Amino acid sequence: MSESGHSQPGMYGQGRRRRRRRGDRDAGPPGQNLSGPSRDREYQPRERRDGSEDPPGPLIQKTPIILAKPPGERAKPSQNAPVSGAPVLEKPIMLMKARDDGGKPGTPPEAAAQPSGPGPSKIEREGQRPTQPVYQIQNRGMGASASSSAVDPMVGQAKLLPPEKMKHSIKLVDDQMNWCDSAMEYLRDQTDMLVVGVIGLQGTGKSTIMSLLSANTPEEDQRGYVFRAQTQEIKERGGNQSTGIDFFITQERVIFLDTQPILSPSILDHLINNDRKLPPEYNLPHTYIEMQSLQIAAFLFTVCHVIIVVQDWFTDLNLYRFLQTAEMLKPSTPSASHDSTGSSGNDDGAEYYPHIVFLQNKAKRDDFCPRNLKNMHMVVDKLMAHSHLKYKGTLSMLDSNIFPGLGQDYLSPEVNMFLLPVQDNDGEDNLTKAGSGTYPLFSLLPGYRGHPSFSTMVSKLRSQILTMPRCQLSHTILTEKNWFHYAARIWDGVKKSSALSEYSRLLC
Repeated sequence: MSESGHSQPGMYGQGRRRRRRRGDRDAGPPGQNLSGPSRDREYQPRERRDGSEDPPGPLIQKTPIILAKPPGERAKPSQNAPVSGAPVLEKPIMLMKARDDGGKPGTPPEAAAQPSGPGPSKIEREGQRPTQPVYQIQNRGMGASASSSAVDPMVGQAKLLPPEKMKHSIKLVDDQMNWCDSAMEYLRDQTDMLVVGVIGLQGTGKSTIMSLLSANTPEEDQRGYVFRAQTQEIKERGGNQSTGIDFFITQERVIFLDTQPILSPSILDHLINNDRKLPPEYNLPHTYIEMQSLQIAAFLFTVCHVIIVVQDWFTDLNLYRFLQTAEMLKPSTPSASHDSTGSSGNDDGAEYYPHIVFLQNKAKRDDFCPRNLKNMHMVVDKLMAHSHLKYKGTLSMLDSNIFPGLGQDYLSPEVNMFLLPVQDNDGEDNLTKAGSGTYPLFSLLPGYRGHPSFSTMVSKLRSQILTMPRCQLSHTILTEKNWFHYAARIWDGVKKSSALSEYSRLLC
């Protein structure tokens, strides 16, 4: 050290280091060239300023140590070389952490866990590639209410399954004539559907026929039908089973609407004896019952593809007058511009009218006679001549091979009419006939009935109904859910219809 405080270059500079290396060369083994550097000599450890020593080993082993790279480049895996052991073990740990500690439910896995640096983010994305399709299946359609930690792999697959099969009917319109929303959960966003409604007088067998057309068979117990039929107690006291409108949809996406009896005397008797208050616009109970029946019929004429008119005898002229009145009070089909100008704002060609089928239930053997059948078709054709309802051309008993000896031109004014015989148990009848008789062989043979069995006739009717044309109900093609909202709007309009109110004032 000099007096000024600066170190002298000769004592601690290059000169001293040169002298130290010269001493190392003097201490080398004999016969070695000491004039220049050599790779054959061993590297001697030297002390550092901090007191540590360099690791022993040759000088060539010190060059592959690469620890001075940034963290992003150091953690990036090579495309050709496999990833080292430590990052492979960390990948499943980071994935499980993202599933457990993810942010909001329903977010993708990349956004669920955001690491602090760019290196871990790349490692996480590399680890999530094999499991990314599983996340897509689980999160599809789950909604924001589902928790990402409680996701079941089978839940996502269950969303693709068809809706649960209905076991019994539910209310679409209750006994107070109010609309119900419980049928919405059974509907889907698809347009291939068929809507079948039924109307008829009390006790004609509407609920039984709708159950046989939808989900049941004649061999089943009637207590298990989807549309509950009249019990023996209700029949004895002359009551009605159905109230309002009942809803049922099959797996084939066919909607069945069962209604309360039109012009029902039991509903009128219940209204009078229970002192139910009438709406202010109706003065007499029978007027209110008739208006209820007209509302239901006008509603079905607007939202159904097929309407079945059930009768248990041929024929009631008041029923045809009722159908013509309901046709006049039918709401007009909404136009493309959603104008509510009334029926005068639309042309007759733009109006929608459903297919109507006249079903003669509990028909006798004489009704299946070809001559009587032709007379029945002629009477219905004369009564419905001025109607816009599609009452002929879409259903035929001759095409069902029920009368194999008759030609296609036998029923020239063929209307949509079908006959169902009285439901009986053929097996019990045969056993009764075979119980006592002189000729047991002939008594075991079935007697002449003039028509096929009841089960065969029901199956033929069902095949004819399900193949009916599915016309467009409104100006646009409706899905099942859109049909539900459309029907709710039509029902609200029918209840507030000025034409029905004017007709009720005329009745009073």
